[in-house]
Amino acid sequence: MSDYEAVIGLETHIQLNTESKIFCSCKADSWNAAPNTNICPVCTGQPGTLPVLNARAAEKGMLLAAAMHAEIQAVSYFDRKNYFYPDLPKGYQISQYDQPLAKGGWLEFPVNGQTRRIGIWKMHLEEDAGKTKNEMGLRLIDFNRCGVPLVEMVTAPDLRSADEAAAYLTRLRQLLRWVGISEADMEKGQLRCDANVSIRPRGASHLNPKTEIKNVNSIEAVRDAIEKEIARQIGEYEAGRRIESWTLEWDEDSQTLKKMRSKETEADYRYFREPDLLPLRISPEQKATVLADFPELPLERRARFISAYGLPEYDAEILTSERSLSDYFEAALRALPGGDPKRISNWLLNDVLRMLKESGRTAAQLRLSPAWLVEIIQMVEEGGINANTGKTLLEKVDKTGISPRQIVAAEGLAKVSDDSALRAAAEQVIAQNPKETEAYRAGKTTLLGWFVGQMMRSLGGKADAQKARAIFEELLR
Repeated sequence: MSDYEAVIGLETHIQLNTESKIFCSCKADSWNAAPNTNICPVCTGQPGTLPVLNARAAEKGMLLAAAMHAEIQAVSYFDRKNYFYPDLPKGYQISQYDQPLAKGGWLEFPVNGQTRRIGIWKMHLEEDAGKTKNEMGLRLIDFNRCGVPLVEMVTAPDLRSADEAAAYLTRLRQLLRWVGISEADMEKGQLRCDANVSIRPRGASHLNPKTEIKNVNSIEAVRDAIEKEIARQIGEYEAGRRIESWTLEWDEDSQTLKKMRSKETEADYRYFREPDLLPLRISPEQKATVLADFPELPLERRARFISAYGLPEYDAEILTSERSLSDYFEAALRALPGGDPKRISNWLLNDVLRMLKESGRTAAQLRLSPAWLVEIIQMVEEGGINANTGKTLLEKVDKTGISPRQIVAAEGLAKVSDDSALRAAAEQVIAQNPKETEAYRAGKTTLLGWFVGQMMRSLGGKADAQKARAIFEELLR
């Protein structure tokens, strides 16, 4: 690969999370619906029906344009894109062509120790087609997905490796969820990606013929498919054969690429203006209303967490991986008097994140509020409970929705700090374990932690570990 450079562009189809479809009132989310149940005469292309634009789809498209630093157009048009697939009932797709919702834009992200900026060539609204599947020797069609609102976004050929392509998709998925316009689950088809791949001698500036990879349903599969296609093209190039502009299909089971068809050109689609829809006009007032609560973007928040709070890059990266987690962090920090950001971060990254992963939830779905997390941290640091009890308390509060101090009082979880009680427990442990006691006094002082652990067990994990350690040192001396 050292003699060659990959030139990669990605085409992504992003399903907008509106309640209804883009041109009719059918439910847009039909992932779990029975085939052909979320359909109507409009989205199945019946004669005499007319489309009506869903305003929420246009608003979410504007949010994406703002997140991608694109220019939102005051006037845009819908067009008919003509092609004939079994799952396209009208024989054309309502899309946007030369006057789309937004123009330009870029996405910036860190990868391999450097910051890459990938330009955006196209960004437009369109309707989705249905889907087909093979079953028992039959070709079956489900029209539920027809008319689901999409934004199609095409990058410039600015990506130079499969790793960069994967990093771009990871950051794009994060951004879509952050702004709240799509769940972007590739397995559910809410984020779909086609990759255009070509190679050229390193240092060259021209573009060679490209192939398009389709039907890839995960970020890792995109990476694998691109790597295999780069290797194939290098082999063809070195053998003196011309690279053909094919559309390739990724087979997940065999991890191979297969030829589907020759690649279409724009002329094949015979675009013309959609006669049944008026131009989409966006006034400055409408734009200001839609973007009024536009959030701080993840990379901006990541940089602020590092500069303003002094967090390590690792902490800032994890805390800004999901918007509700970063909001939770800042809410907890505000609730902690004279708050130390690193203390909050440690509890979130070590304990709260584990709870989220085990339950498959986001921070916004926790019953453990930021204020209650801070209450637990304060009780641990004030010596009211020990660290292990604090960690157990996280799950109890989240499960019950009862405040930490109420649970500590009701269950008697307060730390045992009374010297006489600790001394009595220590004497009992020593008396019950003569071999270990003899070994310690013979010089095996590493057993001190074992003795403290035995006391913890006898007192239900509530012993003051620091005092217990000092008492054992005295009694075992």
